[in-house]
Amino acid sequence: MTQPEPPAPSGYPRALVAAVLDDALDSGARLYGIAGLQGSGKSTLAAQVAALARSRGHRVAVLSIDDFYLDHDARALLARDVHPLLATRGPPGTHDVALAGDTLDALREGRATALPRFDKIADRRLPRDDWPRVAAAARGETLVILEGWFLKTPPESEAHLTEPVNALEAQEDGDGTWRRWCNAALGRDYPALWRRIDRLLWLQAPDFDVVPGWRWQQERALQAANPQRATMTRAQVDRFVQCFERTSRQALRTLPAIAERTVRLDAARNPL
Repeated sequence: MTQPEPPAPSGYPRALVAAVLDDALDSGARLYGIAGLQGSGKSTLAAQVAALARSRGHRVAVLSIDDFYLDHDARALLARDVHPLLATRGPPGTHDVALAGDTLDALREGRATALPRFDKIADRRLPRDDWPRVAAAARGETLVILEGWFLKTPPESEAHLTEPVNALEAQEDGDGTWRRWCNAALGRDYPALWRRIDRLLWLQAPDFDVVPGWRWQQERALQAANPQRATMTRAQVDRFVQCFERTSRQALRTLPAIAERTVRLDAARNPL
């Protein structure tokens, strides 16, 4: 069911931002995770928490799981060798998990490092020379915030993989090759990355039905910020989010019991 599109987010309440920062600092977390479905405001909250932390004199680095997408050419090889849907960035198996682990370890240990960045319009990782650099610091001095839509989400059981969850799976993954490959990658490649997260906050959407509207707002904001470049159309966004639906529904089922802290959101992203 298509939900009415909520107003664009303007930011989370200051009290919530302060509570999240206090949660990170009081827990002693060096790597604090913020998880939530597409368009839930993870990047907005991470930026607000980082700004407040810096205003208090803390050193902060912010990363997104999106920064570690495999480059377009690497995904093209997966699409050729495994399944055509692997050309699409985002689902489990389309990230450079080793790069993510190395980057997070360098930040946690206080080593100087460069932070990868991904150009979503070009669908390519930015050249290394364009990555922002973080100077060396004392071990544990930097609060690292990692945000991502499926942080710590466990794989599904084989029984859950049998039936398609949407039209894309029914029409383009009829035999289940793609979803089984992504699910296997989720269980094999990501747990070592998740174990680096000291504490996780989960932004709980009311259901998956709000995601297409939320994600379309993100795309319109990206277009507004880049008026000379072409972003996705609404039809392309609606197809794109179907690639995330299966693991998103698994996150909705499992992360409230996995995350140390959950903030429930309504369809307009208001914390409840």
